Amino acid sequence: MKFKKPKKFEYNSVVLGAGSAGLVTSYITALLKAKVALVEKHKMGGDCLNTGCVPSKALIKSAKIFGMAKNAKKYGLKSVTIDFEFSDIMKRVHEVIKKIEPHDSVERYTGLGVECIKGNAVIKSPWEVEVNGKTLTTKNIVIATGASPLLPRFEGLKDVNYVTSDNLWQIKNLPKKLVVLGGGAIGCELSQCFSRFGSEVTQVERSDRLMPREDVEVSEVIEKKFKDEGINILTGFSAKKFYKKNELQYLVVESVNGEIKEIEFDVVLIALGRKPNTENIGLETLGLELNINGTLKLDSYLRTPKYKNIFACGDVAGPYQFTHMAAHQAWFTSINSLFQPFKKYKVDYSVVPWATFTDPEVATVGISELNAKLQNLNFEVTTYSLEKNDRAVADSENEGFVKVITKKGTDKILGATIVSPSASDMLIEFISAMKHGYGLNRIMSTIHPYPSKSEANKFAASTWKQKHKPEWVFKYLEMFHRFRR
Repeated sequence: MKFKKPKKFEYNSVVLGAGSAGLVTSYITALLKAKVALVEKHKMGGDCLNTGCVPSKALIKSAKIFGMAKNAKKYGLKSVTIDFEFSDIMKRVHEVIKKIEPHDSVERYTGLGVECIKGNAVIKSPWEVEVNGKTLTTKNIVIATGASPLLPRFEGLKDVNYVTSDNLWQIKNLPKKLVVLGGGAIGCELSQCFSRFGSEVTQVERSDRLMPREDVEVSEVIEKKFKDEGINILTGFSAKKFYKKNELQYLVVESVNGEIKEIEFDVVLIALGRKPNTENIGLETLGLELNINGTLKLDSYLRTPKYKNIFACGDVAGPYQFTHMAAHQAWFTSINSLFQPFKKYKVDYSVVPWATFTDPEVATVGISELNAKLQNLNFEVTTYSLEKNDRAVADSENEGFVKVITKKGTDKILGATIVSPSASDMLIEFISAMKHGYGLNRIMSTIHPYPSKSEANKFAASTWKQKHKPEWVFKYLEMFHRFRR
């Protein structure tokens, strides 16, 4: 289909979606004095603010306090009693959202020079977007429509009480029996939260371990922690169907070996991944292609191959579904859309971090040992246990480790994984090292405050150094000092 290009444009860019990707794109575009419209059909802030990062981290904080109270003897206390109503905890979650809401509000972005429009945006041509019956003409279009929870068509699902990460936050009463489908980040974070509050939690994962994208040692630490806290873990099982009997609800699961189990529940949380939001925005009209995972097919400049003035960023673009990645991609979509063909930049995925906010946290940057093996890289592994870290021992939080992947024979960091209550903060040192091209020798020579968990990074570097010390030099040093005695 041929489209007629307008002679003039009302906007330099029209952005579809006001989540992290859309907000940052429109902010940078306005900052550079271009005219931009930001269209959102639901709430400003997108999933991260309203149903994702913010509410989940608020819930995790309350659960962590509860978890520490349950383990009072661990800290030298005979007992600590916490009296709570689950509805009050959820009330606090929504209060936290309200406090952060102004950061992403229409008022703030209007003040920054962004024209905010509430409505459903549909792309009509490479230069036209229809919103609320009005056609906006634009030099560029940026698709930042995010993603939604993946909801497979399980038999009987519509007949039982199920929730996703989208509507979980409307629960007022603590489920007595909760089933969590999925062993990834969302499933693990929420399994631990609800278990600590007192739910009887069963977590089902079809892979042979939780957090299958991480290295095996990570899964081992998390699974042990979960089992110690009373979570029933069923790895190697897949959901088959749901049914109700005598007002009770059941999930039928089957193992890879054909073993069948029936699990009674009050609520089931479906946490099986997220599907890019590409429907009903006009992609079919333009013939824009999707990848096999449902994300938009893009080039290395985040443009659609068919129309170089249509860009995408965030979850709808892939390949990573992280809020910080959405913001990272947004810089490239903003600059590339405004300044091509004079200047454009390829999106940089060389140093990508992520974290799962279980207790302990799991934070990774770059390549894991698992992926290094799959890619047949020439690498080394250095691991330092938190059992040797004074601060971790003093805090009774010494389960975990710092693990670094380096290029064999050098101190160049290819990746790092940290399992620790402070992992997401500790990881910054390795992210910075990889981004700015320095290695373990410089981390080892950097003064770290004592006592802190961040010292584990330095001692991991020292462990690597020990393995690479020149033994021949020490032999001569021994002779030198013997001579001087």
